[in-house]
Amino acid sequence: MPATPQPPGRRERNKQEKLDRITAAATELFAQYGVDDVTTQQIADKADIGTGTLFLYARNKGELLLLVQNAHYAEALERGRADAEAIPDVMGAVMAIVRPIVECNRVQVDNGRVYLREMVFGDPAEPHHGQALSIVARTEEAVAAVLGRHGRIATGDAATTARIISSIMFVTMAASVNASLTAATILQDIEAQVSLLARR
Repeated sequence: MPATPQPPGRRERNKQEKLDRITAAATELFAQYGVDDVTTQQIADKADIGTGTLFLYARNKGELLLLVQNAHYAEALERGRADAEAIPDVMGAVMAIVRPIVECNRVQVDNGRVYLREMVFGDPAEPHHGQALSIVARTEEAVAAVLGRHGRIATGDAATTARIISSIMFVTMAASVNASLTAATILQDIEAQVSLLARR
């Protein structure tokens, strides 16, 4: 008979409760003011903890943004993956995966662009950064699975093409020249680039 899992101890419950407060405080402040106009002291005050405690969970503002945004991006990916399963057309299915991620990124454009910068240039040893890279990897796996449907593209080629599509998506979202564009316009640009790639 399998052992019954033990409930988390008081220390673990306290850590999770603090993490939840930090996440909620950072989410609210970043959404209201944007990441550039929020200080770690404001987040600590709102979460009712000291800044020293805050830095045990995230060492800087960029990591706090990763903490907040990772959950939103993971949810967006799962919505896109589910939508893609119902679309037989390969291009339509790829864009179904891309669409909610782009829309998530454009909810607060400055935050979205900082998030992408942190993903690319952040400390890969930091756990929130590792989670962000895991989301990117899962996105590429989902796109590769669509590209490889019915064996039309070899597995290795599908994976490589998925990485190229991922790069197109992230560069298009992060580009300064695109900062004022809507999610719909960004998606049109990505689709045009991916369509050209698909014809080669």
